[in-house]
Amino acid sequence: MIDCHSHLACEAFDADRAEVIARARAAGVTRVLVVGEDPADSRRTLEVCARHPQTLLPCTGLHPDRFGDDRDPPGESQVLEAEQLAREHRTELACIGEVGLDYWCTRDPKRRTAQGRCLERMAALAGELGLALNVHSRSAGHYAIDLLAGCGAERVLLHAFDGKASHAVRAAENLGYGFSIPPSVVRSVQKQKLVARLPLEAILLESDSPVLGPEPGARNEPANLARAVRCIADLRGITEDRVRELTTENARRLFAWNV
Repeated sequence: MIDCHSHLACEAFDADRAEVIARARAAGVTRVLVVGEDPADSRRTLEVCARHPQTLLPCTGLHPDRFGDDRDPPGESQVLEAEQLAREHRTELACIGEVGLDYWCTRDPKRRTAQGRCLERMAALAGELGLALNVHSRSAGHYAIDLLAGCGAERVLLHAFDGKASHAVRAAENLGYGFSIPPSVVRSVQKQKLVARLPLEAILLESDSPVLGPEPGARNEPANLARAVRCIADLRGITEDRVRELTTENARRLFAWNV
């Protein structure tokens, strides 16, 4: 199994990260993509992943919640810094992320516009570097899909998609976008509807550790992908082995490298 989106470099795992990785491998997780949320967090991600190169793969980005109404938004210098960091570490990166739109924390129209422009730049950066995009789209699912389609983004993962299944199916069938399913699918009717309707070739796995676990409020970790696999298998009427096989193939195709 491949965990396509996690925050395993965050402080929640500082005390026992090695044990968390060991449990993931024991559960059958071979690779874990670790996303960065801004230049400082991306540098931390790069450092943590360098200590666990057999399992962790770094990603650098600029999270859309940095444009939230309750904080100072990134300026041009920070966007440039995020771009330069990705260029400097191109050979180490699994993808560009976490990037995207977030209309739940960003309601001001001017900030949403700036958020969208940043996503366009990150999409252009991914194209320049030959990397996929790892996209956050909370309360902005179809807006993110339309923006990315409009700027020609081809290799896109929509992580923990919370929009309508119809928008996801359109993006999967018409654009080839992938959708990673977290362990919270065991308790989320919306995620279950998503799994039921998506083409199998568009379904991938993620933990989004330390959040979106099987139990609300409990720290999540990559080993819980096994819970997501079981739920997906039940929803689609296929074996757990087939889910693991399909989602691994889908990740390798989307990211176009040896994950």
